[in-house]
Amino acid sequence: MNITKENIDALNAVVKVEISAADYQDKVTKILQDYRQKANIPGFRKGHVPMGMVKKQYGKSIMIDEVNKLLQESLNNFLVEEKLDILGNPLPKMQDDFSWETENYSFEFELGLAPEFEVNLDAKKKITQYNIVADKELLNKEVENLQKRFGKLVTKEVVEEGVNIAGSFVNEEKGIDKKSTISLESIKGKVNQKKFIGKKVGDVIELETKGLFEDDHKLMGALGLSHDEIHGLEILVTFTIEEINNTELAEINQELFDKIFGADVVKSIEELKEKIKEDAEKQFQTQADQQLLNAVTEYLVENTKFDLPAEFLKKWLACRFVLNFYMNMKLHWILFGTSV
Repeated sequence: MNITKENIDALNAVVKVEISAADYQDKVTKILQDYRQKANIPGFRKGHVPMGMVKKQYGKSIMIDEVNKLLQESLNNFLVEEKLDILGNPLPKMQDDFSWETENYSFEFELGLAPEFEVNLDAKKKITQYNIVADKELLNKEVENLQKRFGKLVTKEVVEEGVNIAGSFVNEEKGIDKKSTISLESIKGKVNQKKFIGKKVGDVIELETKGLFEDDHKLMGALGLSHDEIHGLEILVTFTIEEINNTELAEINQELFDKIFGADVVKSIEELKEKIKEDAEKQFQTQADQQLLNAVTEYLVENTKFDLPAEFLKKWLACRFVLNFYMNMKLHWILFGTSV
């Protein structure tokens, strides 16, 4: 067997694989002998089928299988040994005069070679790397959030600042009848908030949907409508109060620390803030690292120029498309017993 490579240009090459009968004949003979021992053919005892009959029936298909196996193995080994940096996969070249009736075969494969290029890091436009530091405002806010999460729900008689209100939004014309829980803080504007202040369970409040919340997503959830239905919606809805409650903040003590982190892991408010700081910075640093990677990638794409084997890649992508289409048809046939 002989394998050679011819460079067409800096981005394209052709690998030629020549296989002779001596490369595959021993394996073919061994497989045929195994077939002869196992073959069940009427008129012959098992293991006594004439080799000529076995060879006539199975010889060509076995030979083709072995040549293909040898071809793939030798081509892959050649690419590894030569350390060829290729794009896509080798593409076999069509041979109009190819025939399986001979003993010696020659195959050619097109290769798309990865380009060599230089990376210029002398950037006129600098890339910023962010170092995340959790400030006091964030730490205090997170402590309050933990107090709320582990706090106690307290029922209130009337609506006041900081409460959550459960009730039903209704508009008969639009078919809206949706139970929702909202916080007074989420209501946009003092005029709308004043409509709630002092109200009790059972009271009905009339509201305009336009400008009721800070964004349409909260309005979507409150009314149970889709994005298309909520876009530009300007109608009156009624809200019937069914429940008013508030979260009583949990005390900052050892019991709270143990609930959050386990027994005696944190023993003071300072240690609590340090844990929050560590976790927050780690979380946001991951995002900062991703932002840096995106910025570096964008810079390299904009400032690094190189050519690609365009024609080869077009053919390779076309082959991939045809192969995927064929596999999908085959899968459809397996599942449903019919082609598409």
